[in-house]
Amino acid sequence: MRPEGRMDGQEAASGRPDGESFMQSAFWARFKASTGWKAHSIDTNLPGGGSVTALARPLGMGFSFCYVPHGPRLPADLKDPQVFLESLAARIASRVGGRLLFVRFDLAWSADGEAGASLLDSLSSRRGKLRRGAAVQVPDTTLLDIGKSEDEILAGMKPKWRYNIRLAEKKGVEVKREGVEAIETFYALYLETARRDGIAIHPLSYYRELFAAAEREAASGTIPRPVLSVWVARHEGKPIAAIITLFHGQQAIYLYGASSGEQRNLMPAYALQWHAIEAAKAEGCSEYDFFGIPPDSDPSHPMAGLYLFKTGFGGDILHRVGSVDFPCMPLAYAIFRKAESIRLFWFKRVKKMLKGAKAKS
Repeated sequence: MRPEGRMDGQEAASGRPDGESFMQSAFWARFKASTGWKAHSIDTNLPGGGSVTALARPLGMGFSFCYVPHGPRLPADLKDPQVFLESLAARIASRVGGRLLFVRFDLAWSADGEAGASLLDSLSSRRGKLRRGAAVQVPDTTLLDIGKSEDEILAGMKPKWRYNIRLAEKKGVEVKREGVEAIETFYALYLETARRDGIAIHPLSYYRELFAAAEREAASGTIPRPVLSVWVARHEGKPIAAIITLFHGQQAIYLYGASSGEQRNLMPAYALQWHAIEAAKAEGCSEYDFFGIPPDSDPSHPMAGLYLFKTGFGGDILHRVGSVDFPCMPLAYAIFRKAESIRLFWFKRVKKMLKGAKAKS
């Protein structure tokens, strides 16, 4: 493991050794198109060719914006990341047209790599046209190498994590891999989780459409085929926790997790992760992405427990660059970003503070 369990350089360009991301796949583009986005494939204009998927959506008052999830892939031997992104953003803006307010790249490049560090330095000094954007995907994650043997994977976990996996089985927790037929079971637990933790979630129809999109891709023969699963942990027949995973090529992703506030002492979350990891390994995946952690182990962070839980499985920590904006209409963009910052402060800070105060009263 690298110092502090971090990944860096080209190897971690987007959380995978080959630099690919499921969010830049045809499957994801078609899924997002079915939920109201318009997908555009834009040539990256690099010597080796390649394209990037940009998702456009209206903002109101005739304005729109473009979002590039986990793209573009980090080119080899990139000399000036700022010039590259500004040029690509200009091509995206030309293709999309209309009153495009900004292009938001959600870069999966390692913040510890040369290109990522250079770009972050330019952003902090506000050189050039690029600006720091609001986070869409959580930029930090932990990646577990599941190319190892199961014994090696278990040995890399914290001892308490191995104990909790065994404890769940000993206490009679049963984990079953299911499909879209279990989505309502998952969603009932997800609603409970959202209320408990103060997080925003999509309506049930969004998750149904996600599974429908994966089924359409599988029927069309798309390679790699997206494999979505709902994993449900039950005790004495009662659902107490559930997760949704995506297996896509060599990458396995833990997309969503939900749990009941009851019987958490049975450690169903540990059992769910282990069953998913075992299946991902058996089906040819080489990496399991826990898909989102706080930036560090600060115990005062509202999601500190999530950091401890996910990092306890022994993966490498990856700090991605995250959101970078290219303003197409600078003045209107500045007004939008101010409003966006106020909105995020209200939802992420004030509402959670009010909820915490209400819970204590």
